[in-house]
Amino acid sequence: MTNDIEDLQETYPGAGTFRFGDSAELCQRLIALVRQGKKTATCGAASDFDDEPEAMPVVGRCDIAANWDGTPALVIRTTKVETVRFCDVTEEMALAEGENDALVGWRKDHKAFFKRNGEYDPEMLLIFEHFELVEDLAGREL
Repeated sequence: MTNDIEDLQETYPGAGTFRFGDSAELCQRLIALVRQGKKTATCGAASDFDDEPEAMPVVGRCDIAANWDGTPALVIRTTKVETVRFCDVTEEMALAEGENDALVGWRKDHKAFFKRNGEYDPEMLLIFEHFELVEDLAGREL
């Protein structure tokens, strides 16, 4: 896997690597939504970036979304980054994540996600990232 990432970083200098979700099943479901064009945003707790500020999304930078096993799946480019409280996420933002049909579903699912990962507060700060798919690595010879 390391060689694959190194090869990709020659093509996409400065790219970081991350995984969507907190389980293999969720990760693959979210990657599929990106591939289908339904998921064009993601978010994480702002506190997750305290110990890894270099992982913070940067407008214009490409990053590599990995499968749960760490193999590269997608290359995305950040188009917009917002800091927003959980309770202030709009329906438009929630729908851009592509996981739910309405804000109420997004809130329910994301509240459960943040609770599973040890942090939920309706006023917690989120880093909300909008992105575009640059390359689907499914068929690429790395």
